[in-house]
Amino acid sequence: MGAMPEEIEPLLEKIDDICLTEYGANRYYIGTYAGKEVVVAYSKIGKVFASLTAAMLLEKFGCDTLLFSGVAGAIREDLHIGDLIMAESLCQHDLDITAFGHPYGYVPEGKVYVPTDEKLRALARQVAREKGIELKEGIIATGDQFIADPERKAWIAETFNAAALEMEGAAVAVVCDALEVPFFVLRAISDSADMEAGFDFDAFLHKSARISADFILEMVRRLPDGDND
Repeated sequence: MGAMPEEIEPLLEKIDDICLTEYGANRYYIGTYAGKEVVVAYSKIGKVFASLTAAMLLEKFGCDTLLFSGVAGAIREDLHIGDLIMAESLCQHDLDITAFGHPYGYVPEGKVYVPTDEKLRALARQVAREKGIELKEGIIATGDQFIADPERKAWIAETFNAAALEMEGAAVAVVCDALEVPFFVLRAISDSADMEAGFDFDAFLHKSARISADFILEMVRRLPDGDND
């Protein structure tokens, strides 16, 4: 699963026997990879669309593992453009009912932080070691806002101890956690404090999407039978 077409196109290039299904104003691509049945979808941007797509993947298509790939902005100093980071856990930085005495990111019967699956993180570390890729880890913060203000970025980093920002991951996390389905979130850093002038986002998006897709597909290849995305 990704948020934009560019993030799933490299996956579709390598999946066999693709069958397109349209449902809920979205497209789902059913196929096989490494002998496993897979379903690929892009959600469109934002938490609502991400929640809808994740729920459809799990409930309508019966996926028992969800792997998410996309881009994110860095708010931790050691992250630079092109770095890969996997989420240890995810939170919603724009969720605020502090007026009722609750911490930022929390609603009653909910969680501030939703952890990703430890077995999938261990598998990702193994893939990274064997491919010679530096894979970083941290808390990823999600919100229905593109954050450009440095002060707001600093507040999110301090408040949630977050490493990166994006617009879908925590929504996917809430759905998977509620339905008790293991999930994994991989992000390539698209902007950072040391961002160079003249940076070409479109070129980066296509390049990082291919790197992320290769990484995700290697994880799929190594999943035990019965743990298919």
